Amino acid sequence: MPTITTPDGVKIFYKDWGSGQPIVFSHGWPLSADDWDAQMTFFLQHGYRVIAHDRRGHGRSDQVGTGNDMDHWVADLAALTEHLGLRDAIHIGHSTGGGEVARYVARHQERVAKAVLVASLTPNMVKTDANPAGQPQEFFDGVRAGMLGNRSEFYRAVPEGPFYGFNRPGAKPSEPVIANWWRQGMAGSAQAHYETVSSWLEDYTEDLKKITVPVLVMHGEDDQIVPFASAVPRAVNLLTNGKLKTYPGFPHGMLTTHADVLNPDLLAFIKS
Repeated sequence: MPTITTPDGVKIFYKDWGSGQPIVFSHGWPLSADDWDAQMTFFLQHGYRVIAHDRRGHGRSDQVGTGNDMDHWVADLAALTEHLGLRDAIHIGHSTGGGEVARYVARHQERVAKAVLVASLTPNMVKTDANPAGQPQEFFDGVRAGMLGNRSEFYRAVPEGPFYGFNRPGAKPSEPVIANWWRQGMAGSAQAHYETVSSWLEDYTEDLKKITVPVLVMHGEDDQIVPFASAVPRAVNLLTNGKLKTYPGFPHGMLTTHADVLNPDLLAFIKS
């Protein structure tokens, strides 16, 4: 398996397919590079070089006991892009990966052509007086409790319910999609996944303010994980060159459930 070793000795697994302008994908919690299959194969067929890695503590990367935080994840991504010699790259991040992309682009803008934040937690997702549509503290406590309890059962409940919107009236749950989410989650480190919740409590306002390259913000209006009103309008307003694309009724995991809609929209933005 292709890996790089970070300066602090962590092996990071990555996929690197094709040639052409590079598109780099950063996955969400508690998943892996495999969550980008529908996008990587699509863009590969359209002549792009596609790269995705497993964040430390996730998937096939080392399950270390340290560095499970946003600054280390961004440093790991920077080590990967430097190793591969990537320039003029498109960076696409989903959910927690959106925070990773925002901070990476803010710190390494000279390597980046454009960025996309999909169902991203940026600028923040915590309910406060300034962000009344955010998630209450009970949401974060509940995720942590789920992982400290029966993680396997919890990793069924999340995709069966809010992640893909399968808990909505009239929804048609997909067992293969649910099983694939569970498979990816259980391959990762329980410690890393637990500690990831701290990154959801961070504020990414200053990262967004530093970004000057074009950024597309894509968000489903029925996102039950990162509520639409919590993140989207403020993220676009903080960006120098931000563009908003919203999707009525689409869930947090819309890159999987509605890849046929999102992939062409992503392609159009990249080509614009």
